[in-house]
Amino acid sequence: MISVSETAKSKLAILMSEEGFAIEKDYVRVGVKSGGCSGLSYELKFDDKTVETDKVFEANDVKIAVDKKSLLYLVGTTLEFSGGLNGKGFVFNNPNAQRTCGCGESFSL
Repeated sequence: MISVSETAKSKLAILMSEEGFAIEKDYVRVGVKSGGCSGLSYELKFDDKTVETDKVFEANDVKIAVDKKSLLYLVGTTLEFSGGLNGKGFVFNNPNAQRTCGCGESFSL
């Protein structure tokens, strides 16, 4: 399961609305792909449907869709949002990551 902080939920609602999605009915799709300076990188996008291979759940009233392969890497992760002058945007706090790069956008196990 993936948790969503209150700050991330608020920012997701704004961004989803700007892109024609609704946080009440559409999905935040998170995943992992090969790449980045540490080997794996995070993906985050919006979707209005799911596929058979997705694991779907709700966290802090946010509907999340994750492909089953990515879920293995993301179990226990908290999606947060860091704004302001030194903010990084969306941040994945992943307890499974043994090493992350300086920008926090990639990791390795």
